[in-house]
Amino acid sequence: MTSRIRPESAQDIPAIREVVRAAFPQDAEMRLVDRLRASGDIANSLVCEADGFIVGHALLSRMNARADGRPVAAAALAPVSVLPECQREGIGTRLIERIIEDARASGFALLFVVGDPDYYSRFGFSTDAAARYRSPYRGPQFMALPLAPNLPTPYEADAAYPAAFDQLENS
Repeated sequence: MTSRIRPESAQDIPAIREVVRAAFPQDAEMRLVDRLRASGDIANSLVCEADGFIVGHALLSRMNARADGRPVAAAALAPVSVLPECQREGIGTRLIERIIEDARASGFALLFVVGDPDYYSRFGFSTDAAARYRSPYRGPQFMALPLAPNLPTPYEADAAYPAAFDQLENS
């Protein structure tokens, strides 16, 4: 299978909805993507196209983060979706690596993710990097990846996700 990672286009949106729906047991993540798109909070949306079909998707949304009273250019990685029949082929890894690379090039200083620490630590995400940030998602699955060189560890910090995430539990 020949595949490539590229930015989403408007024509991809129905296929993205199907990939996200297929990748998760409920429709909550698909509705989250729809709400983020409608609210204009998407910073980057990538697809993996294989043989003319969308088989994977990764989304980055802008966050309101502050460290020691100063704004931090931060984004949330979520969701990352791959069709079940295409999982374990490296598509998710390629999408995440590319979205991190794009985020760094776009000037983001910090990325957050809520997910499996064993999986996301491979990309440099850690609970230690997120430890000082207050968030409703705090816990062992709340991780951060500093992108800016020498990003100081804050004394006090907040990481506010876009409002679309507030509805995730109710979806």
